[in-house]
Amino acid sequence: MASASMAVSCGLRFSPLYSRPSVRVSHSSVGLASFNKGNSLKLSSSNNISGFGVTFLQKPSHISPTPQIHTPFTVFAAKGYKMKTHKASAKRFRVTGRGKIVRRRAGKQHLLYKKNTKRRLRLSKMHPVSRSDYDNVIGALPYLKVNRQAK
Repeated sequence: MASASMAVSCGLRFSPLYSRPSVRVSHSSVGLASFNKGNSLKLSSSNNISGFGVTFLQKPSHISPTPQIHTPFTVFAAKGYKMKTHKASAKRFRVTGRGKIVRRRAGKQHLLYKKNTKRRLRLSKMHPVSRSDYDNVIGALPYLKVNRQAK
C-alpha cells in the first residue's frame, strides 16, 4: 500500500489595515513513498505568492455555520433503474394532443359480414379510456405523457 506524506510551511504576512494579504510559501517539500520503499520522490521549491486581489474591509470574525433543516423526501426509484413499458399495452393505447388516453373498440376483428355499416364505422373510431382505468394504463406505460386534468 502506498503512503504519501506532505510537509508545507507557510508564513502569512498582513498589512496593518487588512487591505491586501501577502502569502509567502517558504521551502515546501513533498515526499512520496513508492511501493518498493527504495525509491522516493523528493521535491522542494521556494515561491512567493502575493497580491491575491482580495480586500478585507473589517477584521475577520468567527462565523458560525447556519443550522441546516433536513426535510424528508421520498425516493421513488433506485438510481439507474428504468421502469419497463408493457409492450402489449403500448400497441393498444395512444395519447391525443390534449393528453387524453384513447383506445380502439372491441368487436371489429372478425365476423364482420353480420354487422351493418353503421356499427362497423362506430367500432373503428377511437374511444377515450375511462378515468377509473387511468391508473392501470399509466402503470403499464410509465413514460406516457398524460394530462390527468384533461376532460
